[in-house]
Amino acid sequence: MGARKRRAPLSRDGALAAAIALVDAEGMAALTMRRLAADLGVEAMSLYHHLPGKEGLLDGLVDAVVAEIATAAGQAETEAAGGDWRTGLRLRFLAARAVMLRHPWAPALLSSRPTIPAGVYGYYEGILATLVDGGFSYRIAHRALHAFGSLALGFAQEVFQPAAGADVDAAEAELAVLAEQLPHLAAMVAAEMHDVADPTLGWCDSQTEFEFTLDLLFDGLENARGAAGPAASRKPV
Repeated sequence: MGARKRRAPLSRDGALAAAIALVDAEGMAALTMRRLAADLGVEAMSLYHHLPGKEGLLDGLVDAVVAEIATAAGQAETEAAGGDWRTGLRLRFLAARAVMLRHPWAPALLSSRPTIPAGVYGYYEGILATLVDGGFSYRIAHRALHAFGSLALGFAQEVFQPAAGADVDAAEAELAVLAEQLPHLAAMVAAEMHDVADPTLGWCDSQTEFEFTLDLLFDGLENARGAAGPAASRKPV
């Protein structure tokens, strides 16, 4: 009889990798401590040594996604080496977008957590460095961060975005019923049905819309930089 294969020791990273695989495949509703433990072949209580309950698990998922974004952004910076600020930020934000498309549950989870993941600060440090090195003052760079909003993390938070799990077809049907009272909204929805080949994270968050908004913001920032003249106090003393 052959030797029994030893299972790798349970770790926080391993548990989070299994959780991400589960949610990618079956959605956030499938994720419970019991289900994750079963997938890992351990007792549910064993997970609590690495992830303190469901909230700790969700925080861990957010940390893992932010780390994936930071890694993708670092690779994008390497590709953008020698380019201008616009090229650098565009590649960075599109790299974050690719992460979100791999994990379409992540935007809602990131938006719902009560605290800012520590890794986000380092990620935004890189964005600020790109802007300041590109000739922007800290004042305009600060305003740029506000303008970018969640686009910097690869997704758009939309006024007309239905809540996670909402019936998008029902929302569109409701607008159709109200077409006489809301002619412009109804016409916009009818005109902006997404192409099936256009990757989307939601009703109003397609790849085409994402990149259009980025370019619009970058054009505005370029104009603001030119109007402001030479940037003052670009670097911290």
